[in-house]
Amino acid sequence: MSEEKKKGLFSRLKEGMQKTRDSLTRAIDQLTGYYKELDDEFYDDLEAVLIGADIGVKTTASIIEELKQKAVERRLGDPAKVKDLLREVLAERMRCEPFDPATPAVVLVVGVNGVGKTTQIGKLACLYKSQGRRVLLAAADTFRAAAAEQLTIWAQRAEVPIIAHKEGADPAAVVFDAMSAAQARHADLVLVDTAGRLHNKSRLMEELKKMRRVIEREKGDFSLYALLVLDGTTGQNGVNQARVFQEATELDGLILTKLDGTAKGGVVLSVREELGLPVYFVGVGERLDDLQPFDADAYAAALL
Repeated sequence: MSEEKKKGLFSRLKEGMQKTRDSLTRAIDQLTGYYKELDDEFYDDLEAVLIGADIGVKTTASIIEELKQKAVERRLGDPAKVKDLLREVLAERMRCEPFDPATPAVVLVVGVNGVGKTTQIGKLACLYKSQGRRVLLAAADTFRAAAAEQLTIWAQRAEVPIIAHKEGADPAAVVFDAMSAAQARHADLVLVDTAGRLHNKSRLMEELKKMRRVIEREKGDFSLYALLVLDGTTGQNGVNQARVFQEATELDGLILTKLDGTAKGGVVLSVREELGLPVYFVGVGERLDDLQPFDADAYAAALL
């Protein structure tokens, strides 16, 4: 990522994550102003602050241990210097290679209803179309009323074709037709919208497994990826959602949305640490270009 793009991402993240940053930074500043040395009480209070930002108990304990170790190695004794060290540790834990789907590829986009899944697919279509990819959309969320219509609007906006069936149709049939259309039209990137009704988890999982089997059978030279869209405001519930979808389909990474609406943006770290899933994109607003490739250093800086 160029320096100009990094600055742009940092600016958007900083603006979008203001609630998280204000809460976390204020609490850490209070600690560093109160304590005069890095003792056990300081670390205990810092641990409580990080848990409060929804980083998670297990992940927070690991971060605190790494902070202690690095502080000793670097002979740091001043609590005021912990914030910079914490920013470094968080960035290291979140760093990953950018999402660069092969040519050709099909991307299965999953997530519960309400996370903005269809909108993110539309934004991805615009992003990859601007990069010269030949994109095709598949409206395989046949359960939610108007899901296909919503995706069709995005297809028109991005000026890419879409394959859709009527409401209630078999999602696997949509995927089958989409793969056939992609090969016939020489598309090199298929983005698949899916249903996300966790209240009927068993049926959802079976649908996703069936769609994945159809894609595997019909994909030819296409590589297959699965991305999970998570709502940043859900906190630790996001980790549970990720586990459910990991059972249904092998996930490759995350798209994190609505970071501009939460004071608990630390949940990203929990999902990364507990499930080993990289964050590939973050959404920090409603504009078309508010879906940005994830940058660990910009995220850590925006968080603190």
